Formats: sequence, structure tokens, C-alpha cells
Amino acid sequence: MTSCSVAIALTSCSSVTIDQYQATAETTVTWQVRYTPDEASYRNPRFEEFASNSLVNYNGEKPEGAVVGPDDEGLWWPTIPPKPSIDEVEQRQKIQEYRHKPELLRTVQYQLTYQQDGQTVTLPTNYQVYRQVARAYPYGKTLQLTLGINNASVEKAEAVD
Repeated sequence: MTSCSVAIALTSCSSVTIDQYQATAETTVTWQVRYTPDEASYRNPRFEEFASNSLVNYNGEKPEGAVVGPDDEGLWWPTIPPKPSIDEVEQRQKIQEYRHKPELLRTVQYQLTYQQDGQTVTLPTNYQVYRQVARAYPYGKTLQLTLGINNASVEKAEAVD
């Protein structure tokens, strides 16, 4: 009986209605090199990150400094950082390791900031929430948010008519 009530408490979600908000998507481009015990091995890889550039997208609008985009998800991207030189890649290579070619890694972190009871709240979110906010933002629509476990993230956003 107790375990059931704990499970229900952990999976319950809170709901918040907001009218002041801002969604951000931080896009990052990073050079990464994979090091492995031999050329054909994909087991136990070790990754090293090199130069990186980031850009913050606000509410789906083109940010200053954007050079690529919008992509198929409506995101803008920063300039590609300088590719690591062979010397830089070899400096991080350990004895008896094989170094693979540098690859570009693209990552995105989404957040939603809103006002609640006179406080500014910033929580991590996902692409779907970011896009919903980007569509609602120009019209100043009120949003109904569904928060995740322990109110630690925004799982869903819906425009309120």
C-alpha cells in the first residue's frame, strides 16, 4: 500500500498558468575526437572535446550572430569553430590508442523562464515546449504548463484561449 502511494506521488504533475515567459534554446557546435584501443574497435571509446561555439535562440527568433539556420526544427546555429589541428589531436592521444577523425557534435539545451508569484523560475524543457512557446510568444498568449517530477522541468505547454 505504501509503495503504491509513493509511486503515485512521484509521477504526479503540477500545472501552472503563465502569461510572462521566454523560451531559450542554446545551440552548440563542438569538435570532438573519439579515441579507441584500435582502429576497428567501438568498445570503450574515450571522447575529447576541442573548440566549441554556442548561440542562444530566444522564442524562435533569429539571434544576433546566427550564421546557419533556421534548420528543420527552426533553430539557428553559431559559426563552426576552428577544426583541431593534428598536433592538438595527437597531444590528447594516449599510448596505444587510435585516434579517429574529428567530428562536429551539435547539441541543444532548452529552457523556459517564467514569472510565478513574483519569482522568476527557469526550468529545463524539451523541443516540443520550446516550439509551442515560440508560436505563442508573438501573440502574448497565456500558457498552461505541465511540470515534471518535483516541478523540476516543463514537460508540456499549451496555449489557453
